[in-house]
Formats: sequence, structure tokens, C-alpha cells
Amino acid sequence: MTLLYGIPNCDTVKKARAWLSDHGVAYRFHDFKKDGVPEAALDRWRAAVGDELLLNRRGTTWRGLDPAAQAAAGTEAGARSLMLSHASVVKRPVVEWPDGRVTVGFDALDWQARIG
Repeated sequence: MTLLYGIPNCDTVKKARAWLSDHGVAYRFHDFKKDGVPEAALDRWRAAVGDELLLNRRGTTWRGLDPAAQAAAGTEAGARSLMLSHASVVKRPVVEWPDGRVTVGFDALDWQARIG
């Protein structure tokens, strides 16, 4: 089963969920706001795509952090801690595909290729 992680009111997550539904892809949604960022999943994502792709440095949550918190995100431990404590700094959506691959963000062409 495809697992989609994100925040329900995020426009990109809304597009992604609509796209999956429109293309008949069964998925389970994990709401960061209600259920947090799962530690084991975060570790898988970081191993698969890296912190540079996973950490959203353009959003309002990032801009609202104090400079010390932003600087701490420059280390692996700091980035992990920040993403666990501030789910909104995780770029969305994160998708775990049935083949085990992980993607971040929404790319209709890539997703179409994945589902055949």
C-alpha cells in the first residue's frame, strides 16, 4: 500500500491526495498534525533522500525559527530533532511507495511512471 505523509491543509498534499484518488491508487494518509512524525519513518526517509531534500527551509515554520534552531539543523542530529519536534518543517508530501522507494513533493509525471 502507498503511504502518504503530510498535513491535510497543505495545498501540495491536497493536490497529491486528489491525484492518487483520481488515478485509483489506494493509499493511507498519515497526518503529521494529529499523529506527529514517526521516528522510524523519518529515519528511513533521511536514509533514502537526505536532509537537504526533506527539510523545508522555505516555509513559514522555518522562517519563524530562531537562528540557533536553524543553525542546529545543519547537523544530522539537529535536523532530525527539528523535524521530529516541528512537523511543518518536513517537506510535503512524503510518499512511501509499495516498492519501498520514497519521494518528497508532488510530481505528476514521476507518479504516473510509478503507477504504470
